[in-house]
Amino acid sequence: MLVRDAMTKVVLTVGPDHTLRQTARLMSARRVGSAIVVDPDGAGTGIITERDILYAIGAGLDPDVARTGDHLTWDVVYAAPTWTIEEAAAAMVRGGFRHLVVLDGSEVLGVISVRDILRVWSRERVAA
Repeated sequence: MLVRDAMTKVVLTVGPDHTLRQTARLMSARRVGSAIVVDPDGAGTGIITERDILYAIGAGLDPDVARTGDHLTWDVVYAAPTWTIEEAAAAMVRGGFRHLVVLDGSEVLGVISVRDILRVWSRERVAA
């Protein structure tokens, strides 16, 4: 199976000036573990995850003051929609993360997470 078939296509997008609390509330409401961060000033596309928010709050930062743009990953590892889910899983293991932004050129198509991969693998196992 390919990444494009397993990824989550509707992604949450936030700006770098959202507070961590605002981002956490949006992620919670959408029941997602990450949000794409788009910088309108052209710094590119980043990702913030529940883990990033956890580390910031665990370090004693105020979630109503701390900004998403200061706690995200700009060095995103991207997946192509034509990768296999095995390639995506291998990239996650190598990088030690649970989400990959799926890009086609410069267009964000979605996000694939460990949860997405496990869902596909468990369905395949049940069907076999």
